[in-house]
Amino acid sequence: MGVSHGVRFRSTVAAVLVVAVGLIAGAVALVAVLRAELTDDVRQAARARAEQVAAVIESGRGVPSLPVADRDEQFIQVLDADGAVVAASANVEELPALARPGGDGESRITTPLDEDEFLVVAVAADGPDGRGTVLVGRALIAVAESTRIVTRLLLMGLPLLLLLAAAATWMAVGRALAPVAAIRSEVDAISSAQLHRRVPLPRGRDEIARLAATMNRMLDRLERAQSAQRRFISDASHELRSPVATIRQYAEVALAHPGRTTQEGLAATVLAEDLRIQRLVDDLLLLARADEDALRPHLQPVDLDDLVLDEARRLRSTAAGLRISTAGVPAVRLEADAQGLRRVLRNLGDNAARHARSQVAFDLAEQEDGRIVLGVEDDGPGVPAGERERIFERFVRLDDARSRRVEDGGGSGLGLAIVAELVAAHGGTATVSDGALGGARFEVVLPAGEDRT
Repeated sequence: MGVSHGVRFRSTVAAVLVVAVGLIAGAVALVAVLRAELTDDVRQAARARAEQVAAVIESGRGVPSLPVADRDEQFIQVLDADGAVVAASANVEELPALARPGGDGESRITTPLDEDEFLVVAVAADGPDGRGTVLVGRALIAVAESTRIVTRLLLMGLPLLLLLAAAATWMAVGRALAPVAAIRSEVDAISSAQLHRRVPLPRGRDEIARLAATMNRMLDRLERAQSAQRRFISDASHELRSPVATIRQYAEVALAHPGRTTQEGLAATVLAEDLRIQRLVDDLLLLARADEDALRPHLQPVDLDDLVLDEARRLRSTAAGLRISTAGVPAVRLEADAQGLRRVLRNLGDNAARHARSQVAFDLAEQEDGRIVLGVEDDGPGVPAGERERIFERFVRLDDARSRRVEDGGGSGLGLAIVAELVAAHGGTATVSDGALGGARFEVVLPAGEDRT
């Protein structure tokens, strides 16, 4: 039995059980109310007849003749104070009192007339000869027959109603779950090579339609993730191919033409390219940890201004011809991972130095809400407004340069992506805008304390 059939079966059984309980309870209540109403009608009719006879006696006109008024009125008896029958309808003339004398009341008896149950109503009558009692008995056979007929009809009708409820529930649930079967069939056919496929969207805005829309959004995310993964692998392969090709080229030249290169030159080239490979692999590992949500900063008190000044000194020693400004760097302390912030500063500093014409500036500020703002500016060409979000993606270089040589200013396209991941791991944000120097301004906002939501 499939999932949909299982749900249909369970839903149908549950619906039938609920309807059965409701119908049985309603049937029992109906029969009880019907019996009570019919019995009350018999009681009122008997009492009205008894009060009529009592009124005649109390008027002093004597005991009236007591014919049976209708076929349901089985007998009438008039008793004196001692309980002796002083008058009776013809059908009970020879019988003793069928109920005790006394005040008003009622009782149920089985008379010698037949074996059916009777409702006897007693009404007191004060006549010339003293206080007496008028008894009027009416058969309850009509009540029993009516309730019996209704009960039989219910016993025949309830199973039919339950069958109709089961059939209606089965069909309704089947129609409701038909889109689920189509969705399941489509999802079952989707493989990693067919993430472009989407499940059919049923009409309406019910839960199943929202489920289908949610699954399509999930497939969109999976397709984008797969495309990003493929692009990541392709770009990583391309980035690794260049230093590997360089090492191989120098090694082949050294083997084929020993006189054209020296051992020191070959070793220096191999070491430089190996360091680039190592940095690239380290960057890829960090991004892989970020994808697995495994970046856990080791928080401790950090003097951020000291880290900024250290990075500025490094740039002054490596970026000849650039003026590195730290005039806007006051003393700032926060809870952060020092190693992670060093890498953020190094990547932002290298990026600014790569694009600056003559100047790079660092600044720090503390906002009123306690957040720390780190800014890195340059006087280069800046970042176009349409590229300011994409620039933090992996392997994105706006100049399209693929040079691996330092003098060409090439980068792997991972530096700003690493900045975004490390800042996000600290609970902060990284953005880029136009700077006061005319170029780009990269701004990192970090929480100063434990608020890292």
